[in-house]
Amino acid sequence: MSFQWVMQRIYLDNNATTPVLPEVLAAMQPFFAEHFGNASSIHHHGQETRAAVERARESVAALLRCRASEIVFTSGGTEADNLAIFGLVRAGDHVITSTSEHHAVMNACNHLESLGCEVTRVPVDVMGRVDPDNVRRALRPNTSLITIMMANNETGVLQPVAEIGKIAAEADVYFHTDAVQAAGKVPLNMKEMGCDLLAISGHKMHAPQGVGALYVRKGTALQPMLFGGRHERSRRAGTENVPGIVGLGKAAELAREALERGDLNQMAMLRDRIEREILSDVEATGVNGSGAPRVPNTTNIYFDYIEGEALVIALDLKGLAISTGAACSSGAIEPSHVLTAMGLTPDRARASLRFSLGKQNTAEEVESALGLIPATVARLRELSPVQKPALSPSC
Repeated sequence: MSFQWVMQRIYLDNNATTPVLPEVLAAMQPFFAEHFGNASSIHHHGQETRAAVERARESVAALLRCRASEIVFTSGGTEADNLAIFGLVRAGDHVITSTSEHHAVMNACNHLESLGCEVTRVPVDVMGRVDPDNVRRALRPNTSLITIMMANNETGVLQPVAEIGKIAAEADVYFHTDAVQAAGKVPLNMKEMGCDLLAISGHKMHAPQGVGALYVRKGTALQPMLFGGRHERSRRAGTENVPGIVGLGKAAELAREALERGDLNQMAMLRDRIEREILSDVEATGVNGSGAPRVPNTTNIYFDYIEGEALVIALDLKGLAISTGAACSSGAIEPSHVLTAMGLTPDRARASLRFSLGKQNTAEEVESALGLIPATVARLRELSPVQKPALSPSC
């Protein structure tokens, strides 16, 4: 009898994308075939899918603590961010953002400058946090929008969005936040946060890829980016992605229930264990953003004297999936703009890895992952051309 060894695969890159939960998939499946109608049709087939879309809208609104009518479904977080920014800003306007935004916001603001807008990029401190006073000082008479993310996709660091929201309200300026990495991980309340627009993405919270939502506060004069039918109250034209929307609604429902039960405390314990064990077992390591409030599933750790991408590849060969940062920047030659904005040297930024947990991860998987890292790091350091001081045998 022959035996075939199967490698255990451990996925700790949930900030890049999450697996669709079984409950979410089950909710979606009828809308691929049995309930296939166009949600804009007035006959039975259309009305049953319209009802499903509106139930999903209610579920997303419950997660965000807002009105269902304030939810606009999109194709994902990038579209939601772009709709918020280009739907409000006009040539000659001034926009305030930060130096550590996701590319969906960062590159949108870069494009605004080519259209004749002015953009101020406020810095972040060594923990990756924006000082609200810098936002206040950046205000101008022609400022039309402040766009500061809620949770950083690389470090998990949370920004003081409620304080920034108050500054925006006092100045009568619109405030948008990219909450793609915060939704489902920390409680959200639109009234308390004081934002006018907030973006989320399905595939970061165990719904499918290709669906997201933008919260648009009632009374916000948002101009559409797409022109066609009157879908989404004329804010986003295009036939609704019913299965994806249903999946997002179910994922939002599950996320709200998990937050209410306190399930994320267990995830935070696993995240803390990863940090504690790596910093204990591997020399010349540290946590980027340590000391700042963070979402419970994310840690970003530097491993000095090696290239992060080499460690990602080496661990992948052993069955562990992690990343050097944003999936949309993988393969980039330049170091992470998020980490360099926090003051990391290019070498240390390139030596930093992100570990991000999902609802499917177990304590046993974390234990197995931790067993792979010290020896892999030690081997790469032996092979590394980077000059380094003598490290103790424990690493």
